[in-house]
Amino acid sequence: MTTNKSPHEQKLWDNWISNKDNEAANQLIQNYRYLVNFHVERISSHLPNNVNRDDIKSFGLIGLYDALKKFEPSRDLKFDTYASFRIRGAIIDGLRREDWLPRSRREKTKKIEQISQELEQMYQRVPTSEEIAVKTDMSPKEVETIIKDSLFAHVLSIEEKPRNGDSDLKEGLGYTIADEVTISPEESVLSMEVKDELSEGIQTLNNNEQMVISLFYHDELTLTEIGQVLHLTTSRISQIHKKAIFKLRNSLKKIQA
Repeated sequence: MTTNKSPHEQKLWDNWISNKDNEAANQLIQNYRYLVNFHVERISSHLPNNVNRDDIKSFGLIGLYDALKKFEPSRDLKFDTYASFRIRGAIIDGLRREDWLPRSRREKTKKIEQISQELEQMYQRVPTSEEIAVKTDMSPKEVETIIKDSLFAHVLSIEEKPRNGDSDLKEGLGYTIADEVTISPEESVLSMEVKDELSEGIQTLNNNEQMVISLFYHDELTLTEIGQVLHLTTSRISQIHKKAIFKLRNSLKKIQA
């Protein structure tokens, strides 16, 4: 995400900051629209097919415009970074308001979790999606999809804005810009534990699953881009991603707890 401004772009920023010129704002939004597309692509990969991608783009554009209005050039912060927090936060706010996970899906999630716990106690290991599917009268693919969706639903609850009325905490975690300089000893230990848990979980994945997880979460490629790297269809990459998330669900639950 480059931040080197051309003379034309710098002029747009000057017009917007000094004069609040609407035409400059429109052009800046077009210049940074790729940030919206990036976050829409990544978040959509966690959502059911029934969620309208155009709605997600609308949420993202609202976040981008909000970032443009509230950005302070005097702060030692790149606009790309600031806008990304705003865009992602606006998308998550919009999804939470829409209650995108239907009640039927939530009920199936509870059923899968219950059966999963029973099978884990019985077998003394994490059950496979095939084993859960037999007990829930679902297909393994449906089990994996529901688990993936439920994990993202946990993320939405974590992102929820505070409700205690504190005027200093009006913005949710989706808007928070982390202090990357000061890390407490407790945070350092927790971070190491999380990395260790995920590292162990990733070792249980096959080569394709490890590659998809690495390219998606570390290199931040979209599913389409990963498909081009691995010479597979986007649909196939999506299936591999869901399978990998299903296998990693215990580690991911610990992170989100």
